[in-house]
Amino acid sequence: MKRVFPVLVVVACIFAIWYAGSFLMNRSWVMDQAARAGTVPAFSEVLRDTMNQDRARLPAPHQVAAELHDGIFDKKVTSKRSLVYHGIITLQATMWGFVLGIVFGVALAVLIVLSRIADLALMPWAIISQTIPVVALAPMIVVLANAAGAGSLMVPKAIIAGYLSFFPVLVSMVKGLRSPDAMQLDLLRTYGATRAQTFWKLRLPASLPYFFASLKIAVAAALVGAIVGELPTGAIAGLGARMLIGSQFGEPMIMWAALFAAAILAALLIWVVSAIEQVAVRMMGARPV
Repeated sequence: MKRVFPVLVVVACIFAIWYAGSFLMNRSWVMDQAARAGTVPAFSEVLRDTMNQDRARLPAPHQVAAELHDGIFDKKVTSKRSLVYHGIITLQATMWGFVLGIVFGVALAVLIVLSRIADLALMPWAIISQTIPVVALAPMIVVLANAAGAGSLMVPKAIIAGYLSFFPVLVSMVKGLRSPDAMQLDLLRTYGATRAQTFWKLRLPASLPYFFASLKIAVAAALVGAIVGELPTGAIAGLGARMLIGSQFGEPMIMWAALFAAAILAALLIWVVSAIEQVAVRMMGARPV
């Protein structure tokens, strides 16, 4: 109970601020309508109308929850209005980008750790690559992917997702592979271990905690990349496309429901990564956290 209570307090504060923001931001429309009708509404009427507007500036939490429930549970999975359908589309691009980011990030980390020249040549460029705004880079990737003959929209979305997810893996793996201290390395040299044996027997096992910690960040970053990648590709399916449609057609409920669906999807992906981490820890004989 001591752990749950602070979380409940924070959640309650967030909802209170949200409801207050909905009232303040939606109040002007209610007052304008009352002024045109020549009436002065009571506070209870203003409160009721601000909490139930169809196209509110800031929808109330219960409105977003109702739209979210409708999109997840009340629509068939095959329906183009189903958030599950759009979530699956975004999930596919996220997973491809996540795998791409892991492969690219681990490969670069190994190269940087084993080669001083690669460290000096590649690491600065990897850092500089993260200073480029992804919203500016995404249209370029789309154009280049189309020019290269990638007919599927999945390719540029996966590349953008991989671009955002590889850097956390790279930095954490470099830190993890370098985590063994000089005494441990000297001990293996005393035993006559080769460089490859040192890598497989010491450096790689030592990097696993760093690796799994980075995966939780990388999978969330991959999801963000997949959603951002849906915006300039002209996609009509996916959570990012759903947000864009809601914005373009003045349907804030659609936009907010897709936003929370993406948050739920991110939480599920992080939970899956955590579960895999626990299994890997048990297989290595360590005590799970």
